[in-house]
Amino acid sequence: MNSLSARALVVMMGEWRHGGSNAAYMAVADRIRLLIMDGRILTSTRLPAERELALALGVSRTTVTAAYSSLREGGYVESTRGSGSVAQLPHRSTLIPDTAAPQMLDFSKSTMSAAPEVIAASRLAAEQLPAYLGESGFDPVGLPVLREAIAQRYTDRGLPTSSDQIMVTLGAQHAIALISRTLMSRGDRALMENPSYPHALDALRAAGARLVPVGVSTETGWDALAVEQAIQRTSPSLAYLMPDFHNPTGQSMPDELRGKLLELAARHGTAVIADETMAELDLDGTGNRLPFAAHGNAISVGSVGKTVWGGLRTGWIRADHATIRQLVRARSAGDLGTPLLEQLVVTNVLEDFPSILDDRRTSLRAGREHLSTLLGEHLPSWHMPHTPGGMTAWVGLGQPVSSQLVLAARNEGLVIAAGPRFGMDGAFERFLRIPFSGNAAELERGVSALAAAWSTVMRHPFSPASSELANVV
Repeated sequence: MNSLSARALVVMMGEWRHGGSNAAYMAVADRIRLLIMDGRILTSTRLPAERELALALGVSRTTVTAAYSSLREGGYVESTRGSGSVAQLPHRSTLIPDTAAPQMLDFSKSTMSAAPEVIAASRLAAEQLPAYLGESGFDPVGLPVLREAIAQRYTDRGLPTSSDQIMVTLGAQHAIALISRTLMSRGDRALMENPSYPHALDALRAAGARLVPVGVSTETGWDALAVEQAIQRTSPSLAYLMPDFHNPTGQSMPDELRGKLLELAARHGTAVIADETMAELDLDGTGNRLPFAAHGNAISVGSVGKTVWGGLRTGWIRADHATIRQLVRARSAGDLGTPLLEQLVVTNVLEDFPSILDDRRTSLRAGREHLSTLLGEHLPSWHMPHTPGGMTAWVGLGQPVSSQLVLAARNEGLVIAAGPRFGMDGAFERFLRIPFSGNAAELERGVSALAAAWSTVMRHPFSPASSELANVV
């Protein structure tokens, strides 16, 4: 069981004092509850002892005792005498609303409804399935027909690829977790962007990585010097990058840095994972960029989750032959293969992939512009930078109140992840990731909820005082 020190929890909590009339114990409970719901405190993690946390927060033990009591009543903490308090999610969490309760709008995920082509592709797959029913159905590497289609897609994008360089997975997240636990040992260093995709962060931590962060911003993109110094200084075993339309900033890595980074990684024995799930969602029409592995040796991860539909839990890994064989051997510890029916659906969908991408880009461009207009009208003090691709905007709030805002937004019927969910050690309280992948009505409802929540938060605006949080973010 993981344990969280009092010092680490205080850093994650950031500025937890709202400055309002709420009792201190409620503010402490609210912030810990959000950290659990956001996944920043993993379930089954032992929380600090009451006395230690009280000392670290500079409050009375009574305050922490009352906070833990509130969390226990809500189902977010389970306490056992002699064993301490352990984080958990309630059986009927507010993240999954009652069917009788008003439906919560979920902005915590950047997703789109299924492409219309999925219906015909599924019907055709059902007709194709009988040809495979005489086989075992366990498929750890992927159907040849799908691997050939994926390889052809890479070749068409300028990276010659053969089908034996492809392994089909249960989505991109499964691919990232499999690579992490196969190519890295516990205690190894892993380089990753900060901010970054939260579930990749979770996968690396679960594999026992010691994380080495490198910054990415909406203004300047990657800090090239910091990337070089981090690799030279730490020689990480693994690097996880999202070089095309990075989640959450939407930025893309310059070609010059791609080549330099891969050359440096090769010299230091660093295996590089390039998450390309957003790579073909270019919204400005600046031209098709070569896959990351065209600049040097890299492991590419892709899926149809963002472009076609999240309900098709099918992704893939592109790597050299030796790495693919190693991953196939290691896979059986976690699962025994990707469902054949879904593989057939994806194979059929890929025949219409160019037209699906065109429709997706058109929809996302409209969503991006609509979100920009809505924020300008309802929340003019926020800064939405231009996002050249992807599905989300990394919006600047101007004040380090993201976690507080997210709590207030839940009262307005909106679920959204706080900025620190995308970073390490409580950073990015000044930011909020807002997806523009929904329809116009959803965006309007979401921004309306954010505006109401912002009004609530700003009744008691954050005052930096002696806090170091502003210096961190």
